[in-house]
Amino acid sequence: MATVKTVLRKRKLAEGSYPISLRVCKDRKSKYFQTIFRAFPMEWNQAKGNFTGKNSNNIQNNRLLLKFKDRALKILSDLEMEKSDFTLKDFENRFRIIHNPVQQNVFYFWNEIMEEFIFAGRTGNARANKGCYNSLKKFNKSTQLNFKEITPSFLYKYEAFLRSRGGSDGGIGVRMRTIRALYNFAIERKIAKELEYPFKIYKVSKLKGRSLKKALTLEEVLKIRNLDLKKYPWLVNTRHYFIFSFYTRGMNFADMMKLEWKDTDQDKIYYKRSKTKGNFKIKIVLPVQEILNHYKEFAIDTKYVFPILLNNNMTPPQLENRKHKTLIRYNKELKEIAVICGIDKNLTSYVARHSFANCLKQKGVATDIISESMGHQNLAVTQAYLKEFDNSVLDDAIEILV
Repeated sequence: MATVKTVLRKRKLAEGSYPISLRVCKDRKSKYFQTIFRAFPMEWNQAKGNFTGKNSNNIQNNRLLLKFKDRALKILSDLEMEKSDFTLKDFENRFRIIHNPVQQNVFYFWNEIMEEFIFAGRTGNARANKGCYNSLKKFNKSTQLNFKEITPSFLYKYEAFLRSRGGSDGGIGVRMRTIRALYNFAIERKIAKELEYPFKIYKVSKLKGRSLKKALTLEEVLKIRNLDLKKYPWLVNTRHYFIFSFYTRGMNFADMMKLEWKDTDQDKIYYKRSKTKGNFKIKIVLPVQEILNHYKEFAIDTKYVFPILLNNNMTPPQLENRKHKTLIRYNKELKEIAVICGIDKNLTSYVARHSFANCLKQKGVATDIISESMGHQNLAVTQAYLKEFDNSVLDDAIEILV
């Protein structure tokens, strides 16, 4: 005989409360189904499986919990009538997919996905999803939203909402791609129906960022490399990070942050790019060697090359938080360096990567070589990448005709 009870789980959440789940038992096996509720121990009666009077909304919450429990009991009753040897997996399929509107709630499912990202160490993905989650919740004015309600019309209205708040094509595209990925997860897990997929009509591809990426010329890079920072000692790390990134084929900030001394071997640097998981072996040229020498001389007691991660045993959320805070400061100080060097371009951490590709292009290096050096998966990616830059080569070619 199968039983159902609402229970307070033992896994403590960040704010000190505990999740409430339905526990279904059959044949001495148990399976838990998370509800939308959380509670502190003082708010929960474990024997009765309901909220106590100390919960501010205990009457309404207990009614909803009872509905969840009744729904589960009804499914169990139906399954027992159909076949007495049904399993908890049979119950789960019916409960999650057909009979659980809470599971079909967008924000409830989204929280599950973000928790999975955090558990897997993909804290950057979790943070990006959280930003989109908060934005959509503000537009929707509540957390009551099912996947079938995300229609093309809903997405067009959300796009208009984002534009009214100053959103650009690029920024809106990030939001929409996040929602599209969430919807795809929901389809894979049979929570949403592919038949109702709104992105067959609403095309995210129309939201490509159209702002021109302004890469630096080699002369501008050399201005930064040769800048005398005696008057600006607080900018030393920022200058080193930028020049190091440029001369290591545009190594991004996350990979620089986690670069360890053991990854450097005589005249080579070995690392795996976080974004694409591609393996890189990079020659240590003179500017890179000078920067490595600097950090060996002023090394802190960690395994890392750069003084960004201050201890060796940081958790994924701590790593993400440190990266986020340091990157904000890094980009702010890059703008100071641009002003000092007289560079009238929006200097950011990613400009080093853009500039590396652009400088190779200006020196006549073949696109396939640039593609391989940057670790792009195919030539089309590199061609699209280079097409966005200011093309002074074509400008010079036109001058011949004058």
